[in-house]
Amino acid sequence: MQDSIPDDPWHVDPAGFTACGSTRERLRFLVAYAVLAPSGHNTQPWIFRFLSEDKIELRADRSRGLRVVDPDDRALVISCGAALANLRLAATALGVTLHVEVLPEAVDPDLLARIHYAGEFHPAAPDGDAVLRALMARRTTRRRFSTESLPSMAMDAATQAVEQDGDATLEWAIDQDRKHALALLIAEGDRAQMADPAFRRELADWVHSRRAASRDGISGAAFGMPDLLSFAGALVIRSFDMGDGQAARDLALAEGAPALAVITTYNDTPRDWMAAGEAMERALIQLARDGFTYSYLNQPIEVPNLRPRLAAALSTTQSPQILIRIGRALADVPPAVRRPVSEVLRG
Repeated sequence: MQDSIPDDPWHVDPAGFTACGSTRERLRFLVAYAVLAPSGHNTQPWIFRFLSEDKIELRADRSRGLRVVDPDDRALVISCGAALANLRLAATALGVTLHVEVLPEAVDPDLLARIHYAGEFHPAAPDGDAVLRALMARRTTRRRFSTESLPSMAMDAATQAVEQDGDATLEWAIDQDRKHALALLIAEGDRAQMADPAFRRELADWVHSRRAASRDGISGAAFGMPDLLSFAGALVIRSFDMGDGQAARDLALAEGAPALAVITTYNDTPRDWMAAGEAMERALIQLARDGFTYSYLNQPIEVPNLRPRLAAALSTTQSPQILIRIGRALADVPPAVRRPVSEVLRG
């Protein structure tokens, strides 16, 4: 059993699912895929808890919240929505039926979803193997992309993935004028954030070597330095306002990306944030299937006075939730570290 569900989720082998001898073990297997989801600063702000042999709940771990950049826990809930999407995608790929209630109890805002393992159907999804491979292949990279354009078929598939439930929409910026307008807002957000010592301290607190025992956070390699110098990178971030330099780098990355994309929702409540997280992750997995990757450029959403300006630039009345750039990586991107399954699954 230990071989079929390793504690490091990056080592999960879908062939091990058939070795699971109980519903409880199958749920644990699905959670291993769920926690491969992306999260802001790689905080991994989720807890899964067994309620019974065939039921688990997904809870927000607000101790991992980002009080400066995400004071309302909007991004935290979006990250948990992405984890829920991974769990659903893996279940469908493996031929499992789940009954999911999102935000089932208004009196318990930390309870984000209740999940019931309702049985198995055969055969599993015809593209299940491709989905499971994409769950393992999804990567975030802050490095520049190939100049290859994003094919219209890939864009259409990502749009369909976002909008399939009707709770979120996907706005594209692929022409230079629209990308430039968004890039200017991203750069303005960089300067505003890096000028704030509290923001820099919070970011620095989450810059760790990949060898750190916590198995979370951002490696210094993401900022162009050797992983072993992550501590030095955190010290520099904490000590100096590098807003102008960061703004110039992100401006170039945004304008040079084949595509920018913004996920929006009709309202701006925790239910919308969960929907945005699920929609985002479905799109990212579809993009990974097509060989593309991404990185966040959420500054115009994180800086409050820029968010309405971003909506205006997109000519939308909806609430922007996530801004990403999309393209093909120029080199292999190592996976971000993950906490052990045993640490995030309780009961």
